[in-house]
Amino acid sequence: MKKNTGIWIDHREALLVSTKGDSVVVEHVASAAESHFKPSGGWKAGGTSVAQSVSKEQTAEESRKHQYHTFYNKVMSMLGNSDAIALFGPGEAKIELAKEISRVASLQEKVKAIEVSDRMTEKQFIAKVKSYFTA
Repeated sequence: MKKNTGIWIDHREALLVSTKGDSVVVEHVASAAESHFKPSGGWKAGGTSVAQSVSKEQTAEESRKHQYHTFYNKVMSMLGNSDAIALFGPGEAKIELAKEISRVASLQEKVKAIEVSDRMTEKQFIAKVKSYFTA
């Protein structure tokens, strides 16, 4: 029997729903990534210059990229022996995860779909995964 896995992902969390026959396994993964850098204060507040602000933002962005990479690797480690994978989510995280998956030979051909999907309840997502793989 095939194990099919649907992943709903954004930069804050991932919801994995695996189906195999009539059994369903649901797993949640939280991202430890920081929120986007937002400088406080007004123009040149506290004597900081624009160049320093840009430098801090670039450093924060690099840090976030590493945190996302760790998050995606954690999600990929949970895919285990899935035969088919479908990625869902509202933003760029699903595409970034697909790129990470494409670098792993044992997983790259298992991705069957990448679709835009708004946030939904756990039960709604389970129903979506079941209907996607039975269609």
